[in-house]
Amino acid sequence: MTVARAATVQYENVQEIEHVYPLVRSQKQLDRVISEISKAPGIVLYTLVDEEISKRLELKCRELGVPFVNILDPVFAVFQSYLNVTQTHRIGGQHELDAEYFQRMEALNYTMMHDDGQIWDDLESADIVLLGISRTSKTPTCIYLANRGIKAANVPLVPGIPLPDHVKKLKKPMIVGLIASAERIQQIRRNRVLSLNSEGYNDTYIDRKEISQEINMTRRLCSEQGWSLIDVTRRSVEETAAEILTLFKDYKTGQEDNPENR
Repeated sequence: MTVARAATVQYENVQEIEHVYPLVRSQKQLDRVISEISKAPGIVLYTLVDEEISKRLELKCRELGVPFVNILDPVFAVFQSYLNVTQTHRIGGQHELDAEYFQRMEALNYTMMHDDGQIWDDLESADIVLLGISRTSKTPTCIYLANRGIKAANVPLVPGIPLPDHVKKLKKPMIVGLIASAERIQQIRRNRVLSLNSEGYNDTYIDRKEISQEINMTRRLCSEQGWSLIDVTRRSVEETAAEILTLFKDYKTGQEDNPENR
């Protein structure tokens, strides 16, 4: 799907219609796919590793006159040439439940439970704690990190409400503050207010001067506590998470080198 979308955007005035068929592992499942292709023919990109199913799909595509590409073929060719080993043709191997999978699920459960300061008691068990005012992409960044196996919690910074002392005293997790430009936050908040029909919000929530004060509050707090600060104004969630992971790698190295943590 990623390859198809990356290719499609390179062609102007083309509107793609996706038909996705995951986990095709039997001839019966392939029958349904072939029926759908016959009804709505188009370019077929696939990642089948079962040779019989793959050959049957290719044969049908030739009969229908539609182009087809096995996305994995060139990748397998490079791996086989470089590693000089035989391909196993193991179906669905990437979906097997290994230790890494369970680590990601545990991290995701933790992150969802600790979203937006819902639970404060066990933040010490987090790997990373993100702080920020409203609309600084704390939640999506935490979820992205959780999908990398990182237990990430986020704590909102609210004007007039001091950050609890026990958050400032956290020892294990790396704490990072997130900020954005006042213009960017104001734009996002306005859209948020409009989508919710303005319920539960006052004028200060979208007032640029008030937002600037909130940003300065975050800067001061992170400076006083020695916490890293990331400006997410021109960053995607992926870019923000990548920067956090780089900081986290250095943070863990520093913890390991600290005699107090041994």
